[in-house]
Amino acid sequence: MEGSEKGKIKETKGPKQRVAQLERLNEDLEAALKAAEAANQAKSTFLSNMSHDIRTPMNAIMGMASIGLAHIDEKARVQDCLQKIQTASTHLMSLVNDVLDMSRIDSGRLSLNEEVFSLADLVHDIAVIVRPQAEQKSQELEIDIGCIREEYLMGDPLRLRQIMVNIIGNAVKYTLEEGKILVQFAQRPMEQAGAYDQESDKVWLDFICEDNGVGMSQEFLQRIFVPFERVNNSTISKIEGTGLGMAIVKNLVERMGGQIHVESREGEGSKFHVELPIAAAMQGKRGQNLPTGQRVLVVESQKDRASQMIEYLKTGGLVPVHVESGLKAVTWLTEKQYEEHMPCGMLLGQELSDMPALELASHVRQLAGHEFPILLVSEEDWAKIEYPAVRAGINAFVPCPLFKSRLLETLSDLLNGVGEEKEAGEGSNMDYSGHHILLVEDNELNQEIALEMLSVTGVQVEVAENGAKALELFQASPAGHFEVIFMDVQMPVMNGYEASRAIRGLSREDAKSVWIVAMTANAFVEDIRTSREAGMNEHCSKPVDPKRLQEILRSRLG
Repeated sequence: MEGSEKGKIKETKGPKQRVAQLERLNEDLEAALKAAEAANQAKSTFLSNMSHDIRTPMNAIMGMASIGLAHIDEKARVQDCLQKIQTASTHLMSLVNDVLDMSRIDSGRLSLNEEVFSLADLVHDIAVIVRPQAEQKSQELEIDIGCIREEYLMGDPLRLRQIMVNIIGNAVKYTLEEGKILVQFAQRPMEQAGAYDQESDKVWLDFICEDNGVGMSQEFLQRIFVPFERVNNSTISKIEGTGLGMAIVKNLVERMGGQIHVESREGEGSKFHVELPIAAAMQGKRGQNLPTGQRVLVVESQKDRASQMIEYLKTGGLVPVHVESGLKAVTWLTEKQYEEHMPCGMLLGQELSDMPALELASHVRQLAGHEFPILLVSEEDWAKIEYPAVRAGINAFVPCPLFKSRLLETLSDLLNGVGEEKEAGEGSNMDYSGHHILLVEDNELNQEIALEMLSVTGVQVEVAENGAKALELFQASPAGHFEVIFMDVQMPVMNGYEASRAIRGLSREDAKSVWIVAMTANAFVEDIRTSREAGMNEHCSKPVDPKRLQEILRSRLG
Protein backbone atom coordinates (compact mmCIF):
# COMPACT_ATOMS: atom_id res chain seq x y z
CA MET A 1 0.00 0.00 0.00
CA GLU A 2 2.81 2.40 0.93
CA GLY A 3 4.61 1.62 -2.28
CA SER A 4 1.54 2.36 -4.38
CA GLU A 5 0.99 5.64 -2.49
CA LYS A 6 4.58 6.66 -3.16
CA GLY A 7 4.04 5.89 -6.82
CA LYS A 8 0.95 8.06 -6.91
CA ILE A 9 2.85 10.93 -5.31
CA LYS A 10 5.58 10.65 -7.96
CA GLU A 11 2.97 10.56 -10.71
CA THR A 12 1.23 13.72 -9.42
CA LYS A 13 4.60 15.57 -9.07
CA GLY A 14 5.87 14.46 -12.46
CA PRO A 15 3.10 16.09 -14.56
CA LYS A 16 3.33 19.35 -12.55
CA GLN A 17 7.08 19.59 -13.20
CA ARG A 18 6.52 18.88 -16.87
CA VAL A 19 3.81 21.56 -17.03
CA ALA A 20 6.12 24.07 -15.31
CA GLN A 21 8.92 23.19 -17.75
CA LEU A 22 6.56 23.59 -20.69
CA GLU A 23 5.37 26.95 -19.38
CA ARG A 24 8.96 28.17 -18.99
CA LEU A 25 9.80 26.88 -22.46
CA ASN A 26 6.70 28.63 -23.78
CA GLU A 27 7.76 31.91 -22.16
CA ASP A 28 11.26 31.58 -23.62
CA LEU A 29 9.82 30.86 -27.06
CA GLU A 30 7.47 33.83 -26.80
CA ALA A 31 10.36 36.08 -25.74
CA ALA A 32 12.50 34.77 -28.61
CA LEU A 33 9.59 35.31 -31.03
CA LYS A 34 9.13 38.89 -29.83
CA ALA A 35 12.88 39.53 -30.15
CA ALA A 36 12.88 38.05 -33.65
CA GLU A 37 9.86 40.13 -34.63
CA ALA A 38 11.50 43.26 -33.20
CA ALA A 39 14.73 42.44 -35.08
CA ASN A 40 12.79 41.88 -38.30
CA GLN A 41 10.93 45.14 -37.79
CA ALA A 42 14.21 46.96 -37.14
CA LYS A 43 15.75 45.44 -40.27
CA SER A 44 12.67 46.33 -42.33
CA THR A 45 12.86 49.91 -41.05
CA PHE A 46 16.60 49.94 -41.73
CA LEU A 47 16.17 48.67 -45.30
CA SER A 48 13.47 51.26 -45.89
CA ASN A 49 15.74 54.02 -44.56
CA MET A 50 18.74 52.74 -46.50
CA SER A 51 16.72 52.44 -49.73
CA HIS A 52 15.82 56.11 -49.40
CA ASP A 53 19.20 57.27 -48.12
CA ILE A 54 21.27 55.46 -50.75
CA ARG A 55 18.98 56.56 -53.57
CA THR A 56 19.25 60.21 -52.51
CA PRO A 57 23.02 60.62 -53.18
CA MET A 58 22.81 58.22 -56.14
CA ASN A 59 20.08 60.40 -57.65
CA ALA A 60 22.31 63.44 -57.15
CA ILE A 61 25.30 61.70 -58.78
CA MET A 62 23.31 60.49 -61.80
CA GLY A 63 21.33 63.73 -62.14
CA MET A 64 24.38 66.01 -61.91
CA ALA A 65 26.30 63.81 -64.37
CA SER A 66 23.43 64.18 -66.87
CA ILE A 67 23.26 67.95 -66.36
CA GLY A 68 27.04 68.24 -66.73
CA LEU A 69 27.00 66.29 -70.00
CA ALA A 70 24.13 68.44 -71.31
CA HIS A 71 26.12 71.63 -70.56
CA ILE A 72 29.61 70.32 -71.36
CA ASP A 73 30.73 73.64 -72.90
CA GLU A 74 29.73 75.69 -69.84
CA LYS A 75 32.74 75.44 -67.53
CA ALA A 76 31.07 77.00 -64.46
CA ARG A 77 28.00 74.74 -64.78
CA VAL A 78 30.11 71.59 -65.19
CA GLN A 79 32.32 72.58 -62.23
CA ASP A 80 29.23 73.06 -60.05
CA CYS A 81 27.91 69.63 -61.11
CA LEU A 82 31.24 67.96 -60.33
CA GLN A 83 31.41 69.55 -56.87
CA LYS A 84 27.90 68.28 -56.11
CA ILE A 85 28.81 64.80 -57.40
CA GLN A 86 31.84 64.80 -55.12
CA THR A 87 29.72 65.80 -52.08
CA ALA A 88 27.08 63.15 -52.86
CA SER A 89 29.65 60.40 -53.41
CA THR A 90 31.35 61.21 -50.08
CA HIS A 91 27.99 60.87 -48.33
CA LEU A 92 27.28 57.58 -50.13
CA MET A 93 30.66 56.21 -49.03
CA SER A 94 29.91 57.11 -45.40
CA LEU A 95 26.63 55.17 -45.57
CA VAL A 96 28.37 52.09 -46.97
CA ASN A 97 31.17 52.31 -44.37
CA ASP A 98 28.63 52.43 -41.52
CA VAL A 99 26.89 49.27 -42.75
CA LEU A 100 30.20 47.42 -43.20
CA ASP A 101 31.47 48.53 -39.78
CA MET A 102 28.29 47.33 -38.05
CA SER A 103 28.57 44.00 -39.86
CA ARG A 104 32.13 43.54 -38.62
CA ILE A 105 31.18 44.53 -35.07
CA ASP A 106 28.33 41.98 -35.06
CA SER A 107 30.61 39.23 -36.34
CA GLY A 108 33.38 40.10 -33.86
CA ARG A 109 35.89 40.80 -36.66
CA LEU A 110 36.44 44.48 -35.86
CA SER A 111 39.96 45.03 -34.55
CA LEU A 112 41.80 48.12 -33.35
CA ASN A 113 45.17 49.33 -34.53
CA GLU A 114 47.99 50.48 -32.22
CA GLU A 115 50.21 53.28 -33.47
CA VAL A 116 51.79 56.52 -32.32
CA PHE A 117 49.80 59.61 -33.24
CA SER A 118 49.62 63.30 -32.42
CA LEU A 119 46.52 64.52 -30.59
CA ALA A 120 47.08 67.92 -32.23
CA ASP A 121 46.93 66.32 -35.70
CA LEU A 122 43.83 64.33 -34.72
CA VAL A 123 41.93 67.40 -33.46
CA HIS A 124 42.98 69.41 -36.50
CA ASP A 125 41.75 66.69 -38.87
CA ILE A 126 38.43 66.57 -37.03
CA ALA A 127 38.06 70.36 -37.27
CA VAL A 128 38.79 70.28 -41.02
CA ILE A 129 36.06 67.67 -41.52
CA VAL A 130 33.27 69.13 -39.36
CA ARG A 131 33.79 72.90 -39.63
CA PRO A 132 32.54 73.21 -43.26
CA GLN A 133 29.37 71.30 -42.30
CA ALA A 134 28.69 73.77 -39.48
CA GLU A 135 29.47 76.76 -41.70
CA GLN A 136 26.88 75.61 -44.24
CA LYS A 137 24.23 75.99 -41.52
CA SER A 138 25.73 79.25 -40.14
CA GLN A 139 26.38 77.49 -36.84
CA GLU A 140 28.89 78.60 -34.23
CA LEU A 141 31.32 75.70 -33.74
CA GLU A 142 33.77 76.24 -30.90
CA ILE A 143 36.56 73.73 -30.22
CA ASP A 144 38.31 74.25 -26.88
CA ILE A 145 41.49 72.61 -25.60
CA GLY A 146 41.68 72.12 -21.85
CA CYS A 147 44.54 70.64 -19.80
CA ILE A 148 46.55 68.34 -22.08
CA ARG A 149 49.17 66.27 -20.27
CA GLU A 150 50.37 64.15 -23.21
CA GLU A 151 50.10 65.24 -26.85
CA TYR A 152 51.65 62.11 -28.39
CA LEU A 153 49.57 59.01 -27.75
CA MET A 154 49.39 55.31 -28.61
CA GLY A 155 46.14 53.99 -30.08
CA ASP A 156 43.94 53.88 -33.17
CA PRO A 157 43.61 57.46 -34.51
CA LEU A 158 41.26 56.44 -37.35
CA ARG A 159 38.74 54.91 -34.94
CA LEU A 160 39.11 57.82 -32.50
CA ARG A 161 38.42 60.24 -35.33
CA GLN A 162 35.41 58.12 -36.36
CA ILE A 163 33.96 58.35 -32.83
CA MET A 164 34.40 62.10 -32.55
CA VAL A 165 33.39 63.04 -36.10
CA ASN A 166 30.26 60.92 -35.73
CA ILE A 167 29.23 62.66 -32.51
CA ILE A 168 30.04 66.19 -33.75
CA GLY A 169 28.45 65.40 -37.13
CA ASN A 170 25.23 64.42 -35.34
CA ALA A 171 25.36 67.65 -33.34
CA VAL A 172 25.61 69.62 -36.59
CA LYS A 173 22.79 67.56 -38.14
CA TYR A 174 20.38 67.94 -35.26
CA THR A 175 21.14 71.59 -34.49
CA LEU A 176 19.16 74.16 -36.44
CA GLU A 177 20.53 77.08 -38.46
CA GLU A 178 22.68 79.53 -36.44
CA GLY A 179 22.82 77.14 -33.49
CA LYS A 180 25.82 76.62 -31.24
CA ILE A 181 28.07 73.58 -30.76
CA LEU A 182 30.83 73.42 -28.15
CA VAL A 183 33.51 70.72 -28.38
CA GLN A 184 36.07 70.23 -25.59
CA PHE A 185 39.20 68.08 -25.35
CA ALA A 186 41.04 67.54 -22.08
CA GLN A 187 43.12 64.95 -20.21
CA ARG A 188 43.38 63.90 -16.58
CA PRO A 189 45.58 61.40 -14.76
CA MET A 190 44.25 57.88 -14.26
CA GLU A 191 43.86 58.28 -10.49
CA GLN A 192 41.24 61.01 -11.00
CA ALA A 193 38.97 58.59 -12.87
CA GLY A 194 37.87 56.76 -9.71
CA ALA A 195 40.27 53.83 -10.06
CA TYR A 196 43.95 54.50 -9.36
CA ASP A 197 46.32 53.25 -12.04
CA GLN A 198 50.02 53.20 -11.21
CA GLU A 199 51.04 53.22 -14.89
CA SER A 200 52.27 56.79 -15.24
CA ASP A 201 52.20 56.66 -19.04
CA LYS A 202 48.39 56.47 -19.18
CA VAL A 203 45.83 59.26 -19.08
CA TRP A 204 42.09 59.63 -19.45
CA LEU A 205 41.10 61.51 -22.60
CA ASP A 206 37.87 63.47 -22.09
CA PHE A 207 35.85 64.47 -25.15
CA ILE A 208 32.69 66.53 -24.69
CA CYS A 209 30.29 67.71 -27.40
CA GLU A 210 27.40 69.95 -26.37
CA ASP A 211 24.79 71.58 -28.61
CA ASN A 212 21.59 73.59 -28.34
CA GLY A 213 19.82 71.55 -31.01
CA VAL A 214 16.50 69.70 -31.11
CA GLY A 215 17.49 67.32 -28.30
CA MET A 216 16.04 63.88 -27.58
CA SER A 217 13.15 62.58 -25.52
CA GLN A 218 13.90 60.50 -22.44
CA GLU A 219 12.21 57.57 -24.17
CA PHE A 220 14.54 57.81 -27.18
CA LEU A 221 17.60 58.14 -24.92
CA GLN A 222 16.95 54.55 -23.82
CA ARG A 223 17.34 53.42 -27.46
CA ILE A 224 20.00 55.80 -28.77
CA PHE A 225 22.66 53.08 -29.01
CA VAL A 226 20.33 50.50 -30.59
CA PRO A 227 21.24 49.84 -34.26
CA PHE A 228 19.00 51.42 -36.93
CA GLU A 229 17.40 53.92 -34.50
CA ARG A 230 17.06 57.57 -35.53
CA VAL A 231 15.42 60.59 -33.96
CA ASN A 232 11.99 61.10 -35.50
CA ASN A 233 11.19 64.80 -35.43
CA SER A 234 9.25 66.86 -37.94
CA THR A 235 11.76 69.70 -37.80
CA ILE A 236 14.60 67.43 -38.98
CA SER A 237 12.68 64.94 -41.14
CA LYS A 238 15.01 65.52 -44.09
CA ILE A 239 18.03 64.24 -42.16
CA GLU A 240 19.57 61.11 -43.63
CA GLY A 241 21.72 58.33 -42.24
CA THR A 242 21.82 54.64 -41.47
CA GLY A 243 20.93 54.94 -37.80
CA LEU A 244 24.10 52.92 -37.09
CA GLY A 245 26.42 55.76 -36.08
CA MET A 246 25.73 55.75 -32.34
CA ALA A 247 25.75 51.94 -32.14
CA ILE A 248 29.19 51.93 -33.81
CA VAL A 249 30.43 54.72 -31.51
CA LYS A 250 29.35 52.85 -28.37
CA ASN A 251 30.96 49.60 -29.54
CA LEU A 252 34.23 51.36 -30.38
CA VAL A 253 34.32 53.23 -27.07
CA GLU A 254 33.74 50.01 -25.11
CA ARG A 255 36.35 48.14 -27.18
CA MET A 256 38.83 50.86 -26.17
CA GLY A 257 37.93 50.39 -22.49
CA GLY A 258 36.08 53.70 -22.23
CA GLN A 259 32.61 54.98 -21.40
CA ILE A 260 30.07 57.21 -23.12
CA HIS A 261 27.41 59.28 -21.35
CA VAL A 262 24.53 61.21 -22.90
CA GLU A 263 22.36 63.97 -21.46
CA SER A 264 19.54 65.51 -23.47
CA ARG A 265 16.23 67.32 -23.21
CA GLU A 266 13.82 67.67 -26.08
CA GLY A 267 14.00 71.16 -27.57
CA GLU A 268 17.03 72.16 -25.48
CA GLY A 269 19.96 70.21 -26.92
CA SER A 270 22.27 67.29 -26.11
CA LYS A 271 25.58 66.67 -24.38
CA PHE A 272 27.84 63.69 -25.12
CA HIS A 273 30.78 62.86 -22.85
CA VAL A 274 33.31 60.21 -23.90
CA GLU A 275 36.02 59.01 -21.49
CA LEU A 276 38.85 56.94 -22.95
CA PRO A 277 41.94 55.47 -21.23
CA ILE A 278 44.90 55.96 -23.52
CA ALA A 279 48.66 55.45 -23.31
CA ALA A 280 51.23 58.18 -23.84
CA ALA A 281 53.92 57.64 -26.47
CA MET A 282 57.46 58.97 -26.18
CA GLN A 283 58.41 58.28 -29.82
CA GLY A 284 56.57 61.22 -31.37
CA LYS A 285 58.07 63.94 -29.19
CA ARG A 286 60.44 66.39 -30.85
CA GLY A 287 63.08 68.59 -29.32
CA GLN A 288 62.77 72.36 -29.73
CA ASN A 289 65.63 74.72 -30.41
CA LEU A 290 64.23 78.06 -29.22
CA PRO A 291 66.26 81.20 -28.38
CA THR A 292 65.70 81.35 -24.61
CA GLY A 293 65.08 84.86 -23.30
CA GLN A 294 64.29 86.34 -26.72
CA ARG A 295 61.14 88.41 -27.23
CA VAL A 296 58.26 87.37 -29.50
CA LEU A 297 55.56 89.84 -30.52
CA VAL A 298 52.02 88.45 -30.10
CA VAL A 299 49.33 90.36 -32.01
CA GLU A 300 45.84 89.14 -31.07
CA SER A 301 42.75 90.97 -29.79
CA GLN A 302 40.96 87.79 -28.68
CA LYS A 303 41.93 87.60 -24.98
CA ASP A 304 41.64 83.84 -24.47
CA ARG A 305 43.68 83.05 -27.57
CA ALA A 306 46.31 85.65 -26.65
CA SER A 307 46.61 84.23 -23.12
CA GLN A 308 47.06 80.75 -24.55
CA MET A 309 49.84 81.85 -26.91
CA ILE A 310 51.59 83.82 -24.14
CA GLU A 311 51.48 80.83 -21.77
CA TYR A 312 52.90 78.45 -24.40
CA LEU A 313 55.70 80.85 -25.34
CA LYS A 314 56.71 81.25 -21.68
CA THR A 315 56.99 77.46 -21.24
CA GLY A 316 59.34 77.49 -24.26
CA GLY A 317 61.63 79.99 -22.50
CA LEU A 318 60.60 82.96 -24.68
CA VAL A 319 59.43 86.42 -23.60
CA PRO A 320 56.06 87.31 -25.17
CA VAL A 321 55.06 90.93 -25.79
CA HIS A 322 51.33 91.30 -26.41
CA VAL A 323 49.49 94.00 -28.38
CA GLU A 324 45.85 93.94 -29.51
CA SER A 325 45.89 95.99 -32.71
CA GLY A 326 47.79 96.24 -35.95
CA LEU A 327 48.61 99.93 -35.37
CA LYS A 328 50.16 99.18 -31.96
CA ALA A 329 52.15 96.31 -33.51
CA VAL A 330 53.58 98.52 -36.28
CA THR A 331 54.38 101.32 -33.80
CA TRP A 332 56.12 98.94 -31.38
CA LEU A 333 58.14 97.24 -34.15
CA THR A 334 59.18 100.63 -35.59
CA GLU A 335 60.51 101.68 -32.18
CA LYS A 336 62.39 98.39 -31.68
CA GLN A 337 63.84 98.56 -35.17
CA TYR A 338 65.13 102.07 -34.43
CA GLU A 339 66.59 100.83 -31.13
CA GLU A 340 68.00 97.75 -32.91
CA HIS A 341 66.19 95.47 -30.47
CA MET A 342 63.82 93.65 -32.81
CA PRO A 343 62.01 90.55 -31.48
CA CYS A 344 62.98 87.15 -32.90
CA GLY A 345 59.58 86.84 -34.58
CA MET A 346 55.87 87.64 -34.58
CA LEU A 347 52.80 85.50 -33.86
CA LEU A 348 49.88 86.92 -35.76
CA GLY A 349 46.42 85.99 -34.49
CA GLN A 350 43.16 85.69 -36.36
CA GLU A 351 41.39 88.72 -34.91
CA LEU A 352 42.78 92.25 -34.72
CA SER A 353 40.78 95.20 -33.47
CA ASP A 354 41.60 97.57 -36.34
CA MET A 355 42.63 95.72 -39.53
CA PRO A 356 42.64 92.28 -41.23
CA ALA A 357 45.50 90.01 -40.17
CA LEU A 358 46.96 89.66 -43.66
CA GLU A 359 46.99 93.44 -44.12
CA LEU A 360 49.13 93.75 -40.99
CA ALA A 361 51.43 90.97 -42.24
CA SER A 362 51.99 92.94 -45.44
CA HIS A 363 52.84 96.13 -43.49
CA VAL A 364 55.24 94.25 -41.18
CA ARG A 365 56.94 92.53 -44.09
CA GLN A 366 57.66 95.91 -45.71
CA LEU A 367 58.84 97.35 -42.40
CA ALA A 368 60.96 94.47 -41.05
CA GLY A 369 62.26 93.01 -44.29
CA HIS A 370 62.26 89.56 -45.89
CA GLU A 371 64.05 87.71 -43.08
CA PHE A 372 61.70 88.61 -40.21
CA PRO A 373 59.66 85.49 -39.21
CA ILE A 374 55.85 85.88 -39.22
CA LEU A 375 53.73 82.96 -38.03
CA LEU A 376 49.93 82.97 -38.51
CA VAL A 377 47.77 81.32 -35.81
CA SER A 378 44.22 80.88 -37.11
CA GLU A 379 41.11 78.72 -37.42
CA GLU A 380 40.98 79.44 -41.16
CA ASP A 381 41.34 76.63 -43.68
CA TRP A 382 44.97 77.04 -44.79
CA ALA A 383 44.24 75.62 -48.24
CA LYS A 384 41.81 78.49 -48.87
CA ILE A 385 44.03 81.33 -47.63
CA GLU A 386 47.49 79.98 -48.47
CA TYR A 387 48.01 82.01 -51.66
CA PRO A 388 47.08 85.46 -50.26
CA ALA A 389 48.79 84.66 -46.94
CA VAL A 390 52.13 83.79 -48.57
CA ARG A 391 51.91 86.89 -50.78
CA ALA A 392 51.27 89.00 -47.68
CA GLY A 393 54.48 87.70 -46.11
CA ILE A 394 53.35 84.83 -43.86
CA ASN A 395 56.19 82.31 -43.35
CA ALA A 396 54.37 79.56 -41.46
CA PHE A 397 50.93 78.58 -40.24
CA VAL A 398 49.63 76.92 -37.05
CA PRO A 399 45.99 75.79 -37.04
CA CYS A 400 43.57 76.21 -34.15
CA PRO A 401 42.57 74.69 -31.78
CA LEU A 402 46.06 75.57 -30.59
CA PHE A 403 48.36 72.93 -29.11
CA LYS A 404 51.60 73.85 -27.34
CA SER A 405 53.78 71.32 -29.18
CA ARG A 406 52.50 72.40 -32.61
CA LEU A 407 53.12 76.08 -31.86
CA LEU A 408 56.61 75.65 -30.36
CA GLU A 409 57.78 73.09 -32.94
CA THR A 410 56.65 75.28 -35.86
CA LEU A 411 58.22 78.35 -34.30
CA SER A 412 61.45 76.43 -33.66
CA ASP A 413 61.59 75.31 -37.31
CA LEU A 414 60.85 78.81 -38.51
CA LEU A 415 63.51 80.49 -36.34
CA ASN A 416 66.08 77.88 -37.38
CA GLY A 417 65.31 78.20 -41.09
CA VAL A 418 63.57 74.84 -41.35
CA GLY A 419 60.13 74.18 -42.75
CA GLU A 420 59.02 77.56 -44.14
CA GLU A 421 58.24 76.03 -47.49
CA LYS A 422 56.74 72.97 -45.88
CA GLU A 423 54.26 75.05 -43.86
CA ALA A 424 53.55 77.96 -46.14
CA GLY A 425 53.98 76.62 -49.64
CA GLU A 426 53.70 72.88 -49.41
CA GLY A 427 52.27 71.22 -52.46
CA SER A 428 52.13 74.39 -54.56
CA ASN A 429 54.99 73.36 -56.90
CA MET A 430 55.13 69.57 -56.93
CA ASP A 431 57.41 68.44 -59.74
CA TYR A 432 58.64 64.84 -59.68
CA SER A 433 59.37 64.57 -63.40
CA GLY A 434 62.75 62.95 -62.68
CA HIS A 435 61.23 60.07 -60.69
CA HIS A 436 59.66 56.75 -61.77
CA ILE A 437 56.84 54.85 -60.13
CA LEU A 438 54.98 51.64 -60.99
CA LEU A 439 51.17 51.54 -60.95
CA VAL A 440 49.77 48.00 -60.62
CA GLU A 441 46.03 47.97 -61.38
CA ASP A 442 43.89 45.56 -63.40
CA ASN A 443 40.83 47.81 -63.82
CA GLU A 444 41.20 50.15 -66.80
CA LEU A 445 38.95 52.86 -65.36
CA ASN A 446 40.88 52.83 -62.08
CA GLN A 447 44.11 53.03 -64.08
CA GLU A 448 42.82 56.11 -65.89
CA ILE A 449 41.76 57.79 -62.63
CA ALA A 450 45.08 57.11 -60.89
CA LEU A 451 47.12 58.25 -63.92
CA GLU A 452 45.15 61.50 -64.08
CA MET A 453 45.68 62.15 -60.35
CA LEU A 454 49.41 61.47 -60.65
CA SER A 455 49.83 63.52 -63.84
CA VAL A 456 49.74 66.85 -61.94
CA THR A 457 52.98 65.86 -60.15
CA GLY A 458 54.92 65.18 -63.36
CA VAL A 459 56.09 61.78 -62.08
CA GLN A 460 56.90 59.14 -64.72
CA VAL A 461 54.41 56.25 -64.43
CA GLU A 462 54.58 52.73 -65.84
CA VAL A 463 51.49 50.50 -65.63
CA ALA A 464 51.15 46.76 -64.96
CA GLU A 465 47.74 45.07 -65.24
CA ASN A 466 48.47 42.35 -62.65
CA GLY A 467 50.99 41.25 -60.03
CA ALA A 468 52.89 38.94 -62.38
CA LYS A 469 53.42 41.74 -64.90
CA ALA A 470 54.53 44.06 -62.06
CA LEU A 471 57.13 41.50 -60.93
CA GLU A 472 58.35 41.14 -64.51
CA LEU A 473 58.69 44.92 -64.99
CA PHE A 474 60.49 45.34 -61.68
CA GLN A 475 62.96 42.55 -62.47
CA ALA A 476 63.65 44.02 -65.92
CA SER A 477 64.26 47.56 -64.61
CA PRO A 478 67.66 48.91 -63.50
CA ALA A 479 68.31 48.92 -59.74
CA GLY A 480 66.62 51.91 -58.09
CA HIS A 481 64.55 52.75 -61.20
CA PHE A 482 61.19 52.44 -59.43
CA GLU A 483 61.03 54.41 -56.18
CA VAL A 484 57.35 53.78 -55.36
CA ILE A 485 54.95 50.98 -56.36
CA PHE A 486 51.21 51.58 -56.03
CA MET A 487 49.85 48.04 -55.75
CA ASP A 488 46.23 46.93 -56.09
CA VAL A 489 45.39 43.80 -54.08
CA GLN A 490 42.64 41.89 -55.88
CA MET A 491 44.02 41.11 -59.35
CA PRO A 492 44.08 38.11 -61.72
CA VAL A 493 47.15 35.93 -62.37
CA MET A 494 48.95 37.16 -59.22
CA ASN A 495 47.36 39.33 -56.52
CA GLY A 496 49.01 42.28 -54.78
CA TYR A 497 50.04 40.37 -51.66
CA GLU A 498 51.74 37.65 -53.71
CA ALA A 499 53.47 40.22 -55.95
CA SER A 500 54.76 42.18 -52.94
CA ARG A 501 56.17 39.03 -51.32
CA ALA A 502 57.79 38.05 -54.62
CA ILE A 503 59.42 41.48 -55.04
CA ARG A 504 60.69 41.47 -51.45
CA GLY A 505 62.11 38.01 -52.03
CA LEU A 506 64.32 39.07 -54.97
CA SER A 507 68.09 39.11 -54.42
CA ARG A 508 68.62 42.63 -55.86
CA GLU A 509 69.36 45.48 -53.42
CA ASP A 510 66.35 47.71 -54.20
CA ALA A 511 63.88 44.85 -53.64
CA LYS A 512 63.99 45.57 -49.91
CA SER A 513 63.97 49.37 -50.11
CA VAL A 514 61.39 50.12 -52.83
CA TRP A 515 58.29 51.70 -51.25
CA ILE A 516 55.19 49.56 -51.88
CA VAL A 517 51.80 51.16 -51.24
CA ALA A 518 48.61 49.08 -51.13
CA MET A 519 46.04 50.99 -53.21
CA THR A 520 42.90 48.97 -52.61
CA ALA A 521 39.23 48.94 -51.61
CA ASN A 522 40.16 46.63 -48.69
CA ALA A 523 40.18 49.43 -46.13
CA PHE A 524 39.81 47.77 -42.71
CA VAL A 525 42.46 47.49 -40.00
CA GLU A 526 42.88 43.76 -40.69
CA ASP A 527 43.50 44.56 -44.38
CA ILE A 528 46.16 47.11 -43.46
CA ARG A 529 47.81 44.54 -41.19
CA THR A 530 47.74 41.89 -43.95
CA SER A 531 49.31 44.29 -46.45
CA ARG A 532 52.14 45.08 -44.01
CA GLU A 533 52.73 41.37 -43.40
CA ALA A 534 53.02 40.93 -47.17
CA GLY A 535 55.83 43.53 -47.26
CA MET A 536 53.88 46.68 -48.13
CA ASN A 537 54.87 49.93 -46.43
CA GLU A 538 51.68 51.99 -46.59
CA HIS A 539 47.97 51.71 -47.30
CA CYS A 540 45.90 54.00 -49.54
CA SER A 541 42.23 53.02 -49.59
CA LYS A 542 39.86 53.45 -52.51
CA PRO A 543 38.18 55.67 -53.53
CA VAL A 544 41.59 57.30 -53.78
CA ASP A 545 42.03 60.82 -52.42
CA PRO A 546 44.39 62.87 -54.66
CA LYS A 547 45.82 64.62 -51.59
CA ARG A 548 46.70 61.24 -50.07
CA LEU A 549 48.60 60.25 -53.24
CA GLN A 550 50.49 63.55 -53.19
CA GLU A 551 51.34 63.11 -49.48
CA ILE A 552 52.86 59.70 -50.22
CA LEU A 553 54.91 61.05 -53.13
CA ARG A 554 56.04 64.05 -51.07
CA SER A 555 57.19 61.83 -48.22
CA ARG A 556 59.14 59.50 -50.54
CA LEU A 557 60.34 61.75 -53.35
CA GLY A 558 60.41 65.02 -51.36
